[in-house]
Amino acid sequence: MAEFRDAIDIAASPETVFQYLVTAEGMTAWMGQYAELDPTPGGRFAVDIAGHAIRGEYLHVEPPRRVVVSWGMAGSDTLPVGASRVEFTLTATRAGTRVELTHSGLPDAEVPGHAYGWAHFLPRLAVAGTGGDAGDDDWRPLDD
Repeated sequence: MAEFRDAIDIAASPETVFQYLVTAEGMTAWMGQYAELDPTPGGRFAVDIAGHAIRGEYLHVEPPRRVVVSWGMAGSDTLPVGASRVEFTLTATRAGTRVELTHSGLPDAEVPGHAYGWAHFLPRLAVAGTGGDAGDDDWRPLDD
């Protein structure tokens, strides 16, 4: 299994950015068209992205510093529901928040597509996290 890592700086406090990882309104401001979230350990993590049902559960929630969810796609044989793990670590900086993302447990064949997705969505989080409008999302997976 492989791992993908990336990071982005956001001109907002960790408390503000954290809300974009644990609320449906916050999540859909930067990723997905629908979200049903229960940010407690074992709670539901469901986000629909470009017609794909991403499903898992919250594994760890430590306001406002860390969110860990299981991640997979409903109906997928290569990355089934909850098969991988996404961790967001939020660190206060002078200018706001450093968000470090680690997506682990990915089959090697899934890394390019997920790297492509995170390269699209993390900048949208930076816009939304500062109160901006990330706009309509026309992103599509590489295989669509």
